[in-house]
Amino acid sequence: MHLTLPTWLTLARIAMVPVFVAAFFLPVESANVICTALFAAAAITDWLDGWLARRLGQTSDFGAFLDPVADKLMVAAALVLLVEADPTPWIGVPAVVIIGREIAISALREWMAQIGSRATVAVSAVGKVKTALQMLALLLLLYHEPLWGLPTRTLGIVALVIAAVLTLWSMLVYLAAAWRVLNK
Repeated sequence: MHLTLPTWLTLARIAMVPVFVAAFFLPVESANVICTALFAAAAITDWLDGWLARRLGQTSDFGAFLDPVADKLMVAAALVLLVEADPTPWIGVPAVVIIGREIAISALREWMAQIGSRATVAVSAVGKVKTALQMLALLLLLYHEPLWGLPTRTLGIVALVIAAVLTLWSMLVYLAAAWRVLNK
């Protein structure tokens, strides 16, 4: 199998996960800045590898499989670390909702692919908004220090809770689409 530039970027994102986790536990004051930068790099790389794959005509089944895996690994790692650092319901409950939804929708997509209806559970507009808000929330929570007078932790929690609500909404959209196919 020939690995394309977009696939290499996705693989690099996966390789960043243990680096990100290690950086989170660094005993230095700037650990939050390092983690935030690594997470931001992963988010940018996620957008870039998809854009490049489409632009260069280098989409592949392997890349389509690997890209969401890379996303879910980084997001799950960030959520678990944030819950460990700040075990409050405002972070813990959205973390469980987001990780649980990702597991459920991944299983649903796999099942729908097996019955030939994978397109039924393609990414929706709500899912894209949820993802953008989730990334913003995680960046704010990872940084967690006031920035230009803004309370990043508070803003991050609000964004994370809204992202969790959108997560449930997008899951219902996927389940409704799958239900229509299954009831034919």
